[in-house]
Amino acid sequence: MNKIKACLFDLDGVLVDTAKYHFLAWRKLADELNIKFSEEDNEKLKGISRMASLEILLSLGNMELSNEMKLKFAEKKNNWYVEYISKLTPNDILPGVKEFLTLLKCHDIKIALGSASKNSMLILNKLSLVNYFDVIIDGNKITKAKPNPEVFLKCAEELNISPKHCVVFEDAESGIEAAINAGMYSIGIGSPSILKKANFVVDNLSYMNLGKLSLLK
Repeated sequence: MNKIKACLFDLDGVLVDTAKYHFLAWRKLADELNIKFSEEDNEKLKGISRMASLEILLSLGNMELSNEMKLKFAEKKNNWYVEYISKLTPNDILPGVKEFLTLLKCHDIKIALGSASKNSMLILNKLSLVNYFDVIIDGNKITKAKPNPEVFLKCAEELNISPKHCVVFEDAESGIEAAINAGMYSIGIGSPSILKKANFVVDNLSYMNLGKLSLLK
């Protein structure tokens, strides 16, 4: 086996498809603010924090709000989002996730979650995935959004494993950048044209195995 000792996973778009619920909640807020918001605009919000996402949404409408109003609208969006994800079940886990996590466990490779989501524990509990993770670092434990490497560096620190022995699984360009900035390997989940800076890209985790990890040099 090669030098990979830990696999770090983003949540949204890697383990479960919650992007559609983020989109619905942001669009609902955009409608309320009379801002046009498309699925293409939603791509810009992937992998970044709630407040950073709100700033992008407001910029689309050339709108400025007080910090107090920003917090109010961010909370409103989150409440709608939580309503949607509260209906999640293990059937919503993306293909290959449980199989790959089980494989890593069997080979003593550490597993961490590195997500900007402040709802990660709610989602992992709904999916019955919590017990797979040795470490969970989410939006409640970080202050800097991807592409800042803070979330992944904290994962490595808590796992007590050097960043150079970690690989990050990400579906967002900002997440791949964060992995690179952390000095880690990265595997993209999704489109090779968007995730071109990753070491390599797969459609989903059903395409992953230990042999693919050994390709990381």
